[in-house]
Amino acid sequence: MNTIGKNIRLTSYGESHGEVVGAILDGFPAGFVLDQDFIQSQLDRRKPGQSSIATPRAEADEVIINSGLFNGKTTGAPIHFQLKNTNAKPKDYSHLKEVYRPSHADYTYDARYGEGNRDYRGGGRSSARVTAGWVAAGALVQDYIAKENKISISAYVKQIGAVKLETPARFYAVEEVDATIVRCPDKAIATQMIAAIEQAQKDKDSLGGVIECVITGVPAGLGNPVFDKLNAALGHAMLNINAVKGFELGGGFEMSSKRGSEVNDSFEMKEGKPFTKTNNSGGIQGGISNGMDIVFRVAFKPTATIGTLQSTVSTSGDEVSLEATGRHDPCVVPRAVPIVETLAALVVGDYLV
Repeated sequence: MNTIGKNIRLTSYGESHGEVVGAILDGFPAGFVLDQDFIQSQLDRRKPGQSSIATPRAEADEVIINSGLFNGKTTGAPIHFQLKNTNAKPKDYSHLKEVYRPSHADYTYDARYGEGNRDYRGGGRSSARVTAGWVAAGALVQDYIAKENKISISAYVKQIGAVKLETPARFYAVEEVDATIVRCPDKAIATQMIAAIEQAQKDKDSLGGVIECVITGVPAGLGNPVFDKLNAALGHAMLNINAVKGFELGGGFEMSSKRGSEVNDSFEMKEGKPFTKTNNSGGIQGGISNGMDIVFRVAFKPTATIGTLQSTVSTSGDEVSLEATGRHDPCVVPRAVPIVETLAALVVGDYLV
């Protein structure tokens, strides 16, 4: 349950306020020159403390890679990615030891593993802190498929709260996405998104949103029927990200209210190959890529930890009130952009090798 992938396998480890977090990547091809700068750049996009609308927890997240390399190249052996927790403050969470926070994994972890075994410090294993290891390992795969297969991945913030980027999905360069702290490539819409998050901060509340992802260069024929569909693998990966509550491909849920004549993707020939005139299928049909851009969206709920007073229960069954404290993002969506990209790369790479 801590490993994802079949051919390229990522195993995640660590807790929010433990000594380290990280990942082990097994099955990665030998002979690839590892670009640590690219891996670090993706980690920097995910790390806490990067802007005024992110958690103030300050972690450098400088990755240590201490196996699976020789002379700068991968050897085919497992690759170990480690990140130290240098700014952990476990005492900040002592008041939560015997309280089940609303919409957190506190109660369900006790139900699954037994009371007294849950690491309550910042959510422990259930914290988004552990995604740092995913990004480190996934960034290597992202770099690999870009250089070896000419497959590029672009994720960006599509929506924050009620503020939405209405333009059709397209591939954006990372410089366009990162031009604002909210990672929306439209600066006017980004300004509205930032204002909405800042208002939620003032109200001691939180917001959710949507990330859109476009993958270009995927050849037709990637994926397997019937229970190993490419879209199912992407959905599985995305729904494992903390706070994700929805996944949709191509035209998604809006297609359910339309007719087939409105959403069917007609084919035409280009350069001797079939292409679709539209892309409502999101680049995948029958669970197999059709050569068009893969387009999907991931919906994130509002951050569960908020500063307003909420009712809950204690581990002993008493009804109590909770005004949560600690260092948390008022909106997790901007920092989740590299998580979506690198997990998407892991899925695509897993089908390619």
